[in-house]
Amino acid sequence: MSEKEVFLTPEGLANLEEELEHLRSVKRREVAERIKEAISFGDLSENSEYEEAKNEQAFIEGRIITLEKMLRNARLIKQDEVDQGVVGVGATVKIKDLEFGDVIDYMIVGSVESDPANNKISNESPVGQALLGKTKGAVVDISVPAGVIQYEILDVN
Repeated sequence: MSEKEVFLTPEGLANLEEELEHLRSVKRREVAERIKEAISFGDLSENSEYEEAKNEQAFIEGRIITLEKMLRNARLIKQDEVDQGVVGVGATVKIKDLEFGDVIDYMIVGSVESDPANNKISNESPVGQALLGKTKGAVVDISVPAGVIQYEILDVN
């Protein structure tokens, strides 16, 4: 079974690599120390500190596996590869809500880097999908639970 390609900006790649290194070098050691300390309390069957530490260890190991898989399947988005004037992953898009007149700048990123609070939307989100491949001046209809929103693309960088 082929694994899903993960689109990353250089910043996103650096963040994932940093998180992976922190988990491997710091968190693993901290949890191992907590497990060792909890074992010293004796009777593991009723030892909540031991259970918590083992659960955290399982979470950390799962996250490490997830990050390694993402990095193995990473496709780096370089700014010089982004097609100027066409919305794609890595592009910044200025759109206008045609109903309310709001103007918003979004950067289209892979789902791993998605952060709507910082105007980074996933290429897999409804808005991201609708914008992909479009150019300046295009009007895009996006189906949302409340109905259909129309955006005009004002600029693509």
